Amino acid sequence: MKTLAKLPVTIVTGFLGSGKTTLLRHMLDNAQGRRIAVIVNEFGELGIDGEILKQCSIGCTEEEANGRVYELANGCLCCTVQEEFFPVMRELVARRGDLDHILIETSGLALPKPLVQAFQWPEIRSACTVDAVITVVDSPAVAAGTFAAFPDQVDAQRKLDPNLDHESPLHELFADQLASADLVILNKSDLISAEDLARVRLEVAEELPPAVKVIEASSGRLPLDVLIGLGAGSEEHIDGRHSHHDHHHDGEDDHDHDAFDSISIDLPQADEALLLDALTQLVVQHGILRVKGFAAIPNKPMRLLIQGVGTRFDKHFDRAWGADEARITRLVLIGQELDAAGLEAQLRAALSV
Repeated sequence: MKTLAKLPVTIVTGFLGSGKTTLLRHMLDNAQGRRIAVIVNEFGELGIDGEILKQCSIGCTEEEANGRVYELANGCLCCTVQEEFFPVMRELVARRGDLDHILIETSGLALPKPLVQAFQWPEIRSACTVDAVITVVDSPAVAAGTFAAFPDQVDAQRKLDPNLDHESPLHELFADQLASADLVILNKSDLISAEDLARVRLEVAEELPPAVKVIEASSGRLPLDVLIGLGAGSEEHIDGRHSHHDHHHDGEDDHDHDAFDSISIDLPQADEALLLDALTQLVVQHGILRVKGFAAIPNKPMRLLIQGVGTRFDKHFDRAWGADEARITRLVLIGQELDAAGLEAQLRAALSV
């Protein structure tokens, strides 16, 4: 009986809005016949990123795409590996003769080290290996000193105060994502000056083991051979990578991911300009890190895909509404200490719905 080679797995990590989903979409669009399964670890209940990935033109039917994208409902892989990740991996291991590669997109708040350590479990280790952990860095955000795409005003003020020597929680998470990396992508490099990019590169290098490669990208557009086939075997050396959050898994899990809220809001059809203006106001007033979802625009046969990072919004019509599909607007807002009822009321008032 032929022994199957270990199935390579690429883990893509990085903060909200850094470009992880765009990178995965690029990898799928350029798979060149590779049979790739995707695990999307979505922060929020709606699986928005999974929906985006299913729209990729990877040469398969919608039914086939649904079979290749596995969505974990909980937002933090470091908390849910045993409950959800393991059964999904067991299913993929059973099908590994039909697969060439697995891609895993973590949530922006997930810690990559415990996920890599899960590949030390005998049932997974015998069948899979972590080809590489890729950390996607939002270069403009790091240049601005905020690490995540939305500038947290409190942390920004703390960083400007020379009398304060403590680091923000976001910086610790940023450092932990880099500490587990086998490859770092300085994404959106075209959006900052050469001087700022050089400064970002130096700041990132301070958190990395010397052997880790750092490359620049715009919208994650890199040759696939640069991204897969690295053969890092990350599970073999991950225990030696220091993390700020290592102690959280020695006993009781006391990390503060609960400080980040993910709320979903359903609305009726809305004028596009009014909706984007209302969302911008919400971001400014309530410190929302990320907005994503779909909008129903009156008299438009297609739904509008919206992805917002801070006050920067990307939008396009991604597909036609189904004949029996309810034309509603469905949004996910991610931030800290969010008042779901208050935010929905403010949106409805702004849209007069």
